[in-house]
Amino acid sequence: MAVVPDPHRLAPIDVAVIGFTGDSFNGEIAPALLELAESGVVRIIDLVFVRKAADGSTTWVEVTEDEAPDAFGALADDPLDMLNDEDLSSIAEELEVGTAAMVVVWENLWLARLAGAIWDSGGFLISQDRIPHDVVVRAVTALQEQ
Repeated sequence: MAVVPDPHRLAPIDVAVIGFTGDSFNGEIAPALLELAESGVVRIIDLVFVRKAADGSTTWVEVTEDEAPDAFGALADDPLDMLNDEDLSSIAEELEVGTAAMVVVWENLWLARLAGAIWDSGGFLISQDRIPHDVVVRAVTALQEQ
């Protein structure tokens, strides 16, 4: 069973749905995720593989299950299982037929100390946004053209 952390000591948590053409996972992403986790940059909280078959049926496999791709096994240490069946069903329904996705939830450990310090000083997060990558690319490209 996973150790449930103090919610006030958690760093910001992100979730990403990464799509793949075809319905299999080759494991090439696993070393990059493992490197981030081992270096203390992130903590993988949940990792699920979702597929939508040619007939439209959907399935998902948690990284902790035997059916999960072997390359991701080292990331299955202490998941919090934050994605529920409703979340995964919604993600699966959005997939194109014959495709797959990896859903990964991670805690940004590099911000943990700051998150704790904010809480200890009576502070709280009012807003947090992520600038979409395509917006950043356009802005940097515009700066380069000046």
